[in-house]
Amino acid sequence: MTYFKIIDKEEGINRLFIGGVHGKEGLSTLNALQKIQDSDVDEGKLVIHNCDTSPYRSTLDPRYYESKVGKEVLYLINHYNPQIYVEAHCYRKENYHKLTSPERWNEQGVPPLIDLGEGVLIGSASPNIRTTLFTRNDVCITLEMPCNPSKDSLNVYLDVLRIMAGSSSRDEVEKKMRKNYPSQVERASRYAQEFFGNYPPF
Repeated sequence: MTYFKIIDKEEGINRLFIGGVHGKEGLSTLNALQKIQDSDVDEGKLVIHNCDTSPYRSTLDPRYYESKVGKEVLYLINHYNPQIYVEAHCYRKENYHKLTSPERWNEQGVPPLIDLGEGVLIGSASPNIRTTLFTRNDVCITLEMPCNPSKDSLNVYLDVLRIMAGSSSRDEVEKKMRKNYPSQVERASRYAQEFFGNYPPF
C-alpha cells in the first residue's frame, strides 16, 4: 500500500500529506490520497506519501517517533519542510466516541477531535511534532475518517484534502474551511487556544 507522488508547480509553498502512519490505516487512506490530482494544486509543491502497514503505536506517544515509520515521518517533514501538513488517518467506528469525547482532555491530555460531518474528524497533529517541527503560521492537522469509509465520508475527507492542496497560506486555509465548516473551525480555534496558548492558531 506504499504510495508516493510529488505534484510540483514550481514557485510556492510546500505541502506534505502522509497517510497510514500506524497499523493498517494505509489501506483506507490510500484510496483518498490517490484521488488528489495535479489540478488540485495551483502553485508550489505537494508531496503525498502513504505508509505501509506497521505496528500500531499512537502518535501521542513520544516513542512512536523512535519506530521505523515514525522516523520516516520525521524524515519527510524535515526534508520537505512543509508549511501545510496533513496527517491522514482512519479509525474504527467503535472508537468514534473516544476520539470526540471531552474526556480526551483528561485521558490523553489533548483536545477531542471535531466532527466535520459524515464521521470525518479534524484536530491538530500530535503536539510531539506540532510545537517542535512547525512554526506558528504553519497548518498542521490530523484528519480522520472511518476505515472503509462510505462515499459520503470519503467526499468530506477529500474536500478537506483539496482545500489543503489548493491553499497557499494559513489564512487561505482558514478562510476556505470557515466557509465550509464554520462552527467546527470556531471550536478548533478555541481548542487550540486552550491547549497551545498563543503558539499555533487554527
